[in-house]
Amino acid sequence: MAALFDRGLGRRAMLAGVAGLSCVAARSRGAWAAIADAPETRQPDPAPHARVWGATHSPAPDAEVIVLDHAFRGLLAGNAVVERVWGHGQWLEGPAWSAQGRYLLFSDTATSHQYRYVWETGEVTLFRPESYHASGSAFDYQGRQITCEHVLRRVIRWEHDGSVHVVADRFEGQRLNAPNDVIVHPDGSIWFTDPVAGPRMAGQHVMEARRAEPAGSGLPAQAAGDAEAQGAAPQDHTFRVDASGRIDVVLNQQQLVDPNGLCFSPDFSRLYVASAARQARHATARGKGSAKEHVWQDGDLSVHVFDLHAEELPLSNPRLFTNMRFEGEQMSPDGMRADLYGNIWCGVSGPTGKAGVFVFNPEGQLIGRIRLPQGVSNLTFAGPERDWLFMCAGSTLYRLRVSAQGCAPS
Repeated sequence: MAALFDRGLGRRAMLAGVAGLSCVAARSRGAWAAIADAPETRQPDPAPHARVWGATHSPAPDAEVIVLDHAFRGLLAGNAVVERVWGHGQWLEGPAWSAQGRYLLFSDTATSHQYRYVWETGEVTLFRPESYHASGSAFDYQGRQITCEHVLRRVIRWEHDGSVHVVADRFEGQRLNAPNDVIVHPDGSIWFTDPVAGPRMAGQHVMEARRAEPAGSGLPAQAAGDAEAQGAAPQDHTFRVDASGRIDVVLNQQQLVDPNGLCFSPDFSRLYVASAARQARHATARGKGSAKEHVWQDGDLSVHVFDLHAEELPLSNPRLFTNMRFEGEQMSPDGMRADLYGNIWCGVSGPTGKAGVFVFNPEGQLIGRIRLPQGVSNLTFAGPERDWLFMCAGSTLYRLRVSAQGCAPS
């Protein structure tokens, strides 16, 4: 899947291969463009050095952990170094920590397997041999696993008795695109992104799965393509499903294009959402009558933040959190998590030597980096005290001990 890294984009390049008021958005675009064009004043980081990843740890302090502001130094655990945990995947995604089970769940979206890293032994075992190309996952406040299944274009929850509950698979009669990332709220609601790039990726995976699966395997015959077949233009959405099961639009395509990773602030007063990018193209969907042409918009490769108001919608005060420009390069944001101090740890893809994890303070200032050989598709805090940062980067799972604590649950 690394070959699918197009224009330095991480998960979304792979997925592409694989109303709030519009006036608010219009007013915001000018401000965001001004920020994007702002000159950079900080000094470049030291050049990356050759490193052999394996059982032997890098000398401490780790040169791949880069302090840009003294505040970041306080988030690091002494002389902790980045460790390579497991490197036998193809495209790892959706890390989530089960506090009850004391294991880290993660998926290989390319092979459609789900794995778990057992905390006590450090062993990585196959958890589910078929995950329907699962992407983002989370555990709710009752310890139940929630997962975005790309092939089946739905969000599911595994109940304690082993049964599967479909959280969402349709909105206003149309199939979802292919849910990407998911988070949970203390009020019992589930929030997830559903970008337009999903149907193409889901359709590709369905064909791959059909070729690989024996006859009678039970793979649905129509897991993708409903909206396209009907000639309906797919739309980007960020959704909330409340505790009663009602699904609401949190952000529509006019408010945020191509939503990707998302997270809450520690006090749940803010929602952060990354706007990824896909190759601009024209898609023709043939329904009843003449063909219809759909124009897909590109996201702005930035992270946006919105204010929440208890359990009420809509969100308010949309604004740019970071434009993700770094040393003259446009980086691509992906999955992210907040720590208890309100800092945002964001997986990023981009040129070699710059990809990895960016850490921002609550004001959006970049205070530190973790440099990795590949872009990070998603990350989470794990361990009994949630003070280990686990990072999915291409085929490899990495971890770093930190002195910050991630917001619960994962």
